[in-house]
Amino acid sequence: MSGSSLSAARRQRDLADLAAGSTVDLLVVGLGVTGAGVALDAAARGLTVAAVDAHDLAFGTSRWSSKLVHGGLRYLAAGHLGLAYRSAAERDVLLRRTAPHLVTALPFVLPLTPSVSRKRAAQTRAGFAAGDALRVAVGTPAAALPRSRTVGAAEVVRLVPAVRRAGLRGGIVQWDGQLVDDARLVVGLARTAAAHGARIVTRCRVEDLHSRGASVRDTLTGERHELRARAVVNATGVWAGGLDPAARLRPSRGTHLVLRAERLRHPGAALIVPVPGERNRFVFALPQADGLIYAGLTDEPVDGPVEDVPTPSPAEIGFLLDVLNTGLDPAITAADVVGAFAGLRPLLAGTARTTAELSRRHEVSTSPGGVTTVIGGKLTTYRSTARAAVDAAVATAGLTAGPCRTHRLPLVGAGSPAQLARVAAPARLVARYGVEAPAVVAGAAGDPALLTPIADGVPVTAAELLWAVRHEGALDESDLLDRRTRVGLVPTDRLLAVPAARAALSATTT
Repeated sequence: MSGSSLSAARRQRDLADLAAGSTVDLLVVGLGVTGAGVALDAAARGLTVAAVDAHDLAFGTSRWSSKLVHGGLRYLAAGHLGLAYRSAAERDVLLRRTAPHLVTALPFVLPLTPSVSRKRAAQTRAGFAAGDALRVAVGTPAAALPRSRTVGAAEVVRLVPAVRRAGLRGGIVQWDGQLVDDARLVVGLARTAAAHGARIVTRCRVEDLHSRGASVRDTLTGERHELRARAVVNATGVWAGGLDPAARLRPSRGTHLVLRAERLRHPGAALIVPVPGERNRFVFALPQADGLIYAGLTDEPVDGPVEDVPTPSPAEIGFLLDVLNTGLDPAITAADVVGAFAGLRPLLAGTARTTAELSRRHEVSTSPGGVTTVIGGKLTTYRSTARAAVDAAVATAGLTAGPCRTHRLPLVGAGSPAQLARVAAPARLVARYGVEAPAVVAGAAGDPALLTPIADGVPVTAAELLWAVRHEGALDESDLLDRRTRVGLVPTDRLLAVPAARAALSATTT
């Protein structure tokens, strides 16, 4: 654990060493899922690595996803067979090899309401069957992800109690992967990279990037440093164009609503609602482990400057409510929305009519100056995207590196289902920390109060906050509440949790 631990003290040591003139094989800019994946891939190949971010781990797009590890059904429907296969294969890697503690199987239900024609139901059933074939093709057993099936109306109501029952003629159930949290995946990648020797430095803004390193500013102190590297990867997502003017990006915004699970009567499955008038677009209501539901999502083009923290528009919120309510009874209203969040997809520019039609593939390019830039891609396929970026950077710089190992490299906390079932810790902690959950409990130092919820209706414990500061690189309240935990997705809960966050930060600095 100590080798993977990130802390303020380790950050200071690593930055001081880099600033003193230490040259690494690879400098990675950006610590979202792609950048953290690049850092791990390179470090696991035996390269010396430094990875920096202007803000924090998972500060950008990587914390605003639907929290799904999906098998590429939408890509299949669009005819992108290679991308669909890659998505299903990478889902298998996460689900069964590298992060089984963070990824679980989740059932999705398409209720066959009067608004779903028999033709559309048949098309969806055929699509789900194709998804089953993909699952088999990549070797994922049905024990890990069951095959799709049709069910009766009673089963649909059991799985999604708030479904509109008038005219309900049954449903179609399909299974996919769900992350307990996307930001936790990024933290796991960064810590595993650190365990392999990577220097992970947040609050370090790159002001000038070139093939031999970068000029950076420590945003905590204001000091400027020169970092030296033999190869450089720009993995800053929607901000990539700020460091590589040749990057061809067409960002789009995806918005989710946050609802209380009780408002939908605690569903046991995700609800799929077709978007009226669209052939392959749906809105999903996704149940979460902590009593919330994320409902999304939109696909809106973004023009002009890229925001650090995107804001959902009233039109998007209204759209999501309208579509959801075609499948719910009683209808939900704006008063039921306890939070909302939006992320920006770093899509490759193209000629498609809408951003929803743009490809979700990744692209790796090398500038004339020798900087490797990666854009596009999806959370599920981060590992193959990272591998391609490292391959390109190694070739450009003429480095000697071993083969990619990340397809079999477990992240910190990972364990087999049998191992996870034997972990002596609360189930909620095991789902978030895996085999490290007992160490999180031990960090409470025998104080039972640290293992109780930090506020009414907020299941996060003070032990988790302490762990985040001591081992996950959290430096301030926002790191704790908005990324290491996701309390901040509900603003009223965040206000209640601030005192506990301040206490955790104080306890680790005194």
